[in-house]
Amino acid sequence: MSAPKQSEAKRRIIVDYKNVTNEILDLFTDRYPYGYDDSDIIRFKNAKGEMVRAVPFETADTKYLVKVSVQMDQQIEAFLEDEDDDSDSGGDDSSPDLEDVASDEDLDD
Repeated sequence: MSAPKQSEAKRRIIVDYKNVTNEILDLFTDRYPYGYDDSDIIRFKNAKGEMVRAVPFETADTKYLVKVSVQMDQQIEAFLEDEDDDSDSGGDDSSPDLEDVASDEDLDD
């Protein structure tokens, strides 16, 4: 079995609550519509040797690790409340590009 070629490999992105976009929150809440629990959380040490907790999910072309914290939980909750309020309006397409804000850390390092 051979490894996937670099051009076929999925992008791998770690996202912190400080720079999570509405697009990522939407994908995240689609994957975890009822929230996540401890069994969904993975733990690893980052390049600085700090313990990080994250919840994984994938899209067709990207593997995400969303860092979890109290602040992230609050941001998801606020997003869901806003989404309910905005369900009749077309939403906001002015979110920044994922490459610009979500590339907190690259897992390929």
